[in-house]
Amino acid sequence: MPLVYDPPVFRPPSEADSLILQVTIGCSHNRCTFCAMYRGKRFRTKTDEEIRSDVAEARAQYGANVRKVFLADGDAMCLSFHRLAAILELLNEAFPRLARVGIYANARDILSKTDDDLAALRRGKLKIVYLGLESGDDVTLAAVNKGVTVAEMVTAGTRARAAGLATSVMVLVGLAGVARSLVHARLSAEAINAMGASYTALLTYTPVDGTPLFGAIEHGAFAVPSPRESLVEIREFVSAVTIDTYFTCNHASNYLPLVGRLPRARTEMLACLDAALAGSIPLKPEFLRGL
Repeated sequence: MPLVYDPPVFRPPSEADSLILQVTIGCSHNRCTFCAMYRGKRFRTKTDEEIRSDVAEARAQYGANVRKVFLADGDAMCLSFHRLAAILELLNEAFPRLARVGIYANARDILSKTDDDLAALRRGKLKIVYLGLESGDDVTLAAVNKGVTVAEMVTAGTRARAAGLATSVMVLVGLAGVARSLVHARLSAEAINAMGASYTALLTYTPVDGTPLFGAIEHGAFAVPSPRESLVEIREFVSAVTIDTYFTCNHASNYLPLVGRLPRARTEMLACLDAALAGSIPLKPEFLRGL
């Protein structure tokens, strides 16, 4: 029988060719005011028996040559070190050519692991963690009920990198609203610099019906930056990133696609942003934007 998933299932764009293995269902935090990804799910961890069955089914369905696996759902890193290590061992046994395992993680789940734990997971072929920084501004993180501080995020990212894990860190353009837009951009760049993110991804906040932040927008308590204001925010961010990081701003939510390695590509990116701000480059229309 084919693998059965508990939908919806989300994965980073770079995991498009990976086997998706759900080891948790939903998100253990699930209280961010802007996010609706897992609001329809009640969080739980899959049993060892369920996971063994899923891996066996994946092996039967796809053979032994699977090279990339992504552990879902929203923060599978919340599993204990021992359970994660056992899952990695199971995957390595089932797929001898396995090259990389990726996982969504939040700060508290990384911080709950020791340095030795993280290094052991890396030896088990966990090679990349995806972190939703969202903002480097503590005021904004508190406002959206992220549940962690910037300092915790930076420490988590730094410790992951020290253990040999690549870090892909997401920042959400527009999350601070109009009032704190540029502060959010500058402080987010500072956080990226401090944690030494391997990859940095900018997405643009898109209001989702049914979330608390959507309600605040409807009642006039939160002002979403305009497309132009979003570009100004991105420009501020790009100007302030100083570390070597592979930067993407090409998600479906973004008005203007940008891809390149910072700071090397900064001049080219700023010129593109300035041209878009001057009206020389068209922006993606709203009907083509998505989550």
